[in-house]
Amino acid sequence: MVPETDILAPQDWSFPIPIAYGPGRLSEIGAFCARAGMARPLVVTDRGSAGLPFIADLMSHLGAAGLEAGLYSDISPNPRDDEIAGGKAAFLSGGHDGVIAIGGGSGMDGGKAIALTAQNDIELWDFEYEKVPPVLAGSAFPPLITIPTTAGTGAETDCTAMITDTGRAMKWCLWHPELKPALALLDPELTLALPPHLTAWTGADALVHAIEAYSVPGFHPLCDGLALEAMRLVAHWLPIAVRDPGNLEARGAMLVGSCLAGIAFLKGLGLVHAISHMVGAEYDTQHGLTNAVLLPAVLRYNAPALADKLPVMCQAVGAEADGFDAFLARICGVLDEVGIPRTLADLGVPESCAHRIAGKAMQDSAAGTNPRKPTVADIEAIVRDALSRGR
Repeated sequence: MVPETDILAPQDWSFPIPIAYGPGRLSEIGAFCARAGMARPLVVTDRGSAGLPFIADLMSHLGAAGLEAGLYSDISPNPRDDEIAGGKAAFLSGGHDGVIAIGGGSGMDGGKAIALTAQNDIELWDFEYEKVPPVLAGSAFPPLITIPTTAGTGAETDCTAMITDTGRAMKWCLWHPELKPALALLDPELTLALPPHLTAWTGADALVHAIEAYSVPGFHPLCDGLALEAMRLVAHWLPIAVRDPGNLEARGAMLVGSCLAGIAFLKGLGLVHAISHMVGAEYDTQHGLTNAVLLPAVLRYNAPALADKLPVMCQAVGAEADGFDAFLARICGVLDEVGIPRTLADLGVPESCAHRIAGKAMQDSAAGTNPRKPTVADIEAIVRDALSRGR
């Protein structure tokens, strides 16, 4: 048993942005909006979340606080450029003055991308991560509040958004350093209704974030410390949250672990994400699930570059011994325990895509921070491994 001190006590943190954590804190959203300068917020979520109770609760709390809120929910599981354009149009036509991005990764990515574009005339793809950020004048971005309803994406503390380019069938990371959420609201009660399979898929996403962030070369003790604590929390609490969905302590620990992992990957990610982004763009697979299936194959490829880091990684996840085999066995054990499928083929991804996906993944920014520098042939071999061998 891993003891967590005051995991259910409401707390306010200021790093790396203002964070309000604790059960029931959604009820404070009116005051949070007032502090951020919002009177007419646009709530952005994905299609699958639009009819869920937390959206009704959020709109009720906003109305009770006297705020005139609108709702935009035309966001896919892998958000698309045309949906972001629709969200901008909704923001402008509704006279909104802020964005509340709520849901899993897709809802928050959609909300952040809409905030990037809502108050300026800059082209969406000019915000691509590898480009020089556009020079902005005046109040280029509306205030933004993020509210995760899954414990996985960790997208709530930064401004990055993964958006599908429908013309090229590729995902790109969008951002601007001047767009930062005014608040991340972490309420574990919002995750209680998440079904076991989505708890598993999103929780595995958080585990991948932590592992990939810690694996990125370079000296970054802040991100490394957060990544290790995220590994510890997720490896222990994810199976409990899947097995006992009403366990609020597990839900709180997972929400914190996900948040820490999301901050940690400011250091970078790796080939799990580079490949997963392109698989998701082509086959619309769920992001966390795709990451989880790819993880063992990428770990096997990266093993030679992880030797110095493995002892502390093994300790963090509770492996039975030091070394790569023990670490991989522990990670695969967690994935098995929460019911993650074993291969990409199980997700309906065809073997014929391997070379094409590899070429696209090589262009992803996450490939550049992988601990081993891959070739297209290397990535193709990883994809084939994940398609057939899996774990």
